[in-house]
Amino acid sequence: SKARKRLERKPLFMERTRGSEILFGIAPCSLALSQSRRDLFRLFLKQSSGSRQRVMSELVLQATARGVPVHHVTRRELDALCRGQVHQGVCLEATPLRFKSLEEAEKPDLGDEDSKNQQLIWLVLEQIQDPMNLGALLRSAYFLGVDRVVTSRRNSCPLTPTVSKASSGAMEVFDVYSTDDLRSFLKTKTAEGWEVVGTVSDPEDAENVPVISCLEFRWNKPVIIVIGSEGDGISLETQLLCHRMLAIPPGRALHPGIESLNVSVATGILLHSICSQRLRHGD
Repeated sequence: SKARKRLERKPLFMERTRGSEILFGIAPCSLALSQSRRDLFRLFLKQSSGSRQRVMSELVLQATARGVPVHHVTRRELDALCRGQVHQGVCLEATPLRFKSLEEAEKPDLGDEDSKNQQLIWLVLEQIQDPMNLGALLRSAYFLGVDRVVTSRRNSCPLTPTVSKASSGAMEVFDVYSTDDLRSFLKTKTAEGWEVVGTVSDPEDAENVPVISCLEFRWNKPVIIVIGSEGDGISLETQLLCHRMLAIPPGRALHPGIESLNVSVATGILLHSICSQRLRHGD
């Protein structure tokens, strides 16, 4: 029986299309099938999917409409395809998504006075390296109405299937841009009339930049919110390009060692605080 168990644990080999990757999870696969942003090769569904039968039937219809072959496979084969990730009985072989360059972006028209006062909000991510955090950030940004997400290309996580799953598929419908020169980008936006706002967990960490509570922040011009890396936060060079820094006030006296929030949680709180002003002004 031990030999049989070892054999069962051994992953199956399945040859992949050159240059492809394996998306996993119902939301990423369904949204990838509904968009035209990837080339799609094969859809893999778990045999006898039980309670998810209706969802699986819808995925088959989506795949058939796109001309994507459907393969019904065992759970073990799905586990092997996505290397043990939580696939919910679905994997999709597809080409990767890439960051868009800022040159490809449509520029908002800020020419007249009314446009300059419109409440555009862009989220800039500096060296976010954890795919789960990046996915959660994209999910919050999409949900809360951020107009554009821009990442620093250097030392940042690429747009992987894990990011798509963590974003609950938001990555499949929401363009993500990147830049090789984050500081030049921020200087350009400042010259165009945008406010650049950094974020800090401890106000004492801010270098020569005023810090206010996110609850006190008010905006009347296009704004860029800069989020720093999981460990170090915003780099000093980027901090010095910020007009203000935002902090989230804690709800109690904190024990040493648990004085900050996860980067994606903190960003969700900050974005909600800022984006809700836009909703109130629109009433």
